[in-house]
Amino acid sequence: MKTIIEPFKIKSVEPIRFTTPAEREAILRRAWYNPFLIRGDDVLIDLLTDSGTSAMSARQWAGVMDGDESYAGSRSFFRFERVIKNLTGFRHVIPTHQGRAAEKILFSVVGRPGKHIPNNTHFDTTRANVEFAGAEAHDFPTEEGKQPALIADFKGNMDLVALERFIKEQGRDAIPLCMLTVTNNSGGGQPVSMENIRRTSQMLRKHGIALFLDACRFAENAFFIKKREKGYARKSVREIAQEMFSYADGCTMSAKKDALVNMGGFLALNDNTLAEKARNILIVTEGFPTYGGLAGRDLEAIAQGLEEILDEHYLTYRIRSVEYLGEKLVERGIPIVQPPGGHAVYLDAKRFVPHIAPEQYPGQAIVAELYRKGGIRSVEIGSVMFGKTDPKTGKLISPPMELVRLAIPRRVYTQSHIDYVIEVAQEVYKDRKRMKGMRIVEEPPVLRHFTAKFRPLS
Repeated sequence: MKTIIEPFKIKSVEPIRFTTPAEREAILRRAWYNPFLIRGDDVLIDLLTDSGTSAMSARQWAGVMDGDESYAGSRSFFRFERVIKNLTGFRHVIPTHQGRAAEKILFSVVGRPGKHIPNNTHFDTTRANVEFAGAEAHDFPTEEGKQPALIADFKGNMDLVALERFIKEQGRDAIPLCMLTVTNNSGGGQPVSMENIRRTSQMLRKHGIALFLDACRFAENAFFIKKREKGYARKSVREIAQEMFSYADGCTMSAKKDALVNMGGFLALNDNTLAEKARNILIVTEGFPTYGGLAGRDLEAIAQGLEEILDEHYLTYRIRSVEYLGEKLVERGIPIVQPPGGHAVYLDAKRFVPHIAPEQYPGQAIVAELYRKGGIRSVEIGSVMFGKTDPKTGKLISPPMELVRLAIPRRVYTQSHIDYVIEVAQEVYKDRKRMKGMRIVEEPPVLRHFTAKFRPLS
């Protein structure tokens, strides 16, 4: 098999700034050891997120120039709407400035105290918006999805036995809808099988509960189905994606992922009454229904990106690039979530630094060391992001896994950049026994990982 190459040519480049170890140590201290507080100019390789960090194509930039900036009835909106309807089949398309705005609108309508929202695994902003509305977020990952070292095809699946038990315990009136995140970001970027999506849909419809997809990485999930699930090898990624959406009643999407843009999102759904309520909130918080917090040029770029993401040459390159990073780390004995996910490789912090307890935030310690050693910015997905304090004991309630996500921006870095990441990760791993944990010295009441301040333990 020949080398899988980038299915594009590079037309424009952006310089990156090199820093010394001493400079990075000072930068870390000034940023309180939180990667979100480090200036972008001080980062060499930025793997903090794959959200909004993609390189747009020549045709997307052409769409930017052609965007119709009419306040109402923009031509660009109708292209945006047409592309999404053709892909998802949903009747109503509501643009928002990003995915969390779609979540805020949706849960403002359906969420309130006494309501429960199940999911295979909520990611950070989804959980925050559920809880901000007064509802409770519940995760139902499968047992295999909680085992980082276990290799399985669809570790992002919903635990259907646990979900049905939960529905019977709470009653369908307490559950306005169920979310299914594809791919499962908090669970290591792992895909969800078509069988699991179908069976989840069937169970929910039996109980009269709507299913919504968190669809920000729908194309990567569809590609995994094509490669791993029986009966889908001969189907196109578009056909597979359309089948995925056919089992749902709606979706939220951050277009900053699989629509290959730097800003934007949408809420799409079938229910007429829910759509009307959502549009009323949209007008108050985001903008008129035909722009929803976006410029016409953004709508054009999203529409074009949703066409380009379905290119199977691109998806082959994308998934293989992430696999390459995962394979090279494993070859060096570095523990990761297996197999590598679609958009990121996740270091298993529990096995990486077993001497650092969860209450000392092992993932945050690794994040700081990756930056100190090589200027690489990553993010903790563990007790910082998802840990809670027990109100009775005051002790930390940790999530099942302590991870560090190395999220790969789309069409941005070359193999030599990734080889550098591997070298730095290996250097950090060799010195792991010297690493110490972290303590939080200041934190906000919600989404603390974005702005919390840390100090290394002495």
